[in-house]
Amino acid sequence: MNKTSYDNLAAFHPGYYIKEYLADQGMNQKELADRLNTNEKTVSQLVNGKINLNAELEIGLSLALGTSQQLWHDLNQRYLKVKAEIEFQTRLDDEKDIQQQLDYKFWEKLGLVEETHQSQAKVQELRKFFKISSLDVLKSRDFLVQYRTAVAEVKDVNVINSNAWVQTALNLGNSIETEPINLAYLQDNLPVIRQMTLKTPQEFLPELRDIFQRAGVAFVILPNLKNCGVNGAVKWLGKSKVLLAMNDRRKYSDIFWFTLFHEIRHVLQKKKGHIIINGAQNSGITSSLNMAELEKDANQFAQNILIKPADYAKFVAEGDFSQATVENFAQKISIQPGIVVGRLQNDGYLNYKQMNNLKEKYTVLFQKDSTRE
Repeated sequence: MNKTSYDNLAAFHPGYYIKEYLADQGMNQKELADRLNTNEKTVSQLVNGKINLNAELEIGLSLALGTSQQLWHDLNQRYLKVKAEIEFQTRLDDEKDIQQQLDYKFWEKLGLVEETHQSQAKVQELRKFFKISSLDVLKSRDFLVQYRTAVAEVKDVNVINSNAWVQTALNLGNSIETEPINLAYLQDNLPVIRQMTLKTPQEFLPELRDIFQRAGVAFVILPNLKNCGVNGAVKWLGKSKVLLAMNDRRKYSDIFWFTLFHEIRHVLQKKKGHIIINGAQNSGITSSLNMAELEKDANQFAQNILIKPADYAKFVAEGDFSQATVENFAQKISIQPGIVVGRLQNDGYLNYKQMNNLKEKYTVLFQKDSTRE
């Protein structure tokens, strides 16, 4: 095929013009082959755009057809340039379907991509931000988030958005400057972080980020992304920094603090060379790590940090789960009452409709500040 077109672009292979020259000069392909000292198959492939010109053919054509070598060189270069542009535009079109499965406004509102209403421009912006040559990369079930292929409920849209969310967290984590990793400092400040449960987000977020920065932890809070099954991620970024990312899908205080300490435990587990993904239940997310063991350990760690096992055991043994008793217990152990409610609900001592008035609900703003509803 010696002509390729797309929209208002058209790329003419030099063979298109060779065919015209042959017709004008009454020369057939066999004669041209003889004059070029090649075979008729090569000329046929050239005329039909199946092979490209090289320097030897450019010289041969200039002599056989009475033209300049530069003419054929320029025609060839123009063809290759326009053809590349057509292929580029076609690939953008092919990726529109993937782009449309992503909520572009998610990144637009965060100021991470340029505002645009053009699909091709969106594709290019997302490629650039995600640092990938094609949005097709996001469809891979083992790119950043690994999925069990046997889980039928997992759709391409879930894979695409999960990979996109994690890549966003990685990009932001890489942009955060921290001191060299210091897990001992982080461990020493766990009681300080726990005390923050009694504060408003406006108060605790700057303090929390400061501790993480000093500990070498790039702390990222991202909004929830539609069709994304990822709640959090931990990944070592080189030897001196580790990413701890969370989403704000469930903004209640008990879930926020449990998830935070859960992810801190994953940091302390030091699984370098892996991305530890905290996925929604039955999300189909998997890993080469023994995630069942790591998750069990992280859950236990978070529970024990928030409420000491001995304190909790004594409290539930008394069997009084009235609101006044719960509030008194929370005050005694210096923790936000909603965290106690969340633990009691999880363990079946309360149903999930009881005492939710004690749970604080946060509106966590992306890397900035927070307000309480």
